[in-house]
Amino acid sequence: MTTEMLSRTRVATTTDTAAAFEAPTEVLTEAEFGALYAQIQQFYGRQMQLFDQHEAERWAGTFTEDAVFDVPTLDEPVRGRVALASNVRRNQAQQARSGERFRHWIGMLDLRPQADGTLHTRCYALVYVTPGQGGSAVHRVCVMEDVLVRSRGKWRTRHRVVTRDDLG
Repeated sequence: MTTEMLSRTRVATTTDTAAAFEAPTEVLTEAEFGALYAQIQQFYGRQMQLFDQHEAERWAGTFTEDAVFDVPTLDEPVRGRVALASNVRRNQAQQARSGERFRHWIGMLDLRPQADGTLHTRCYALVYVTPGQGGSAVHRVCVMEDVLVRSRGKWRTRHRVVTRDDLG
């Protein structure tokens, strides 16, 4: 599966993303897969907490230098760490003005190790919003698909595509 396959502008000759999750994956023992799965859950837990805490540079550091972040709330995909960090600072300013707080919850993680060493993941991402006064509510229900790679000894996101249930 190529990175282009996960972008909004899909290459006509590639297969659908869902089909890629049915493709054979690298063979790991149960123990190896369990350890890897726990590592990736921890990775996402840390990544989302950095995002929600507006730790712009630290969050951007969980992506590769040339990462692509494709989310339907933006006109075009965000490319590279500098732009990723800038986007977090913009979110922080918007939330400060509105008095709202957002929290991201990742679940139902499907992890597919690939023969080339990358990991393809697909999970649900729930975004909760808490207004300045009042209770929290689900703001968005999303699907998040990533390509993760090892870089300088750590897992990093190379390509992320987020789709929203309310946008079809």
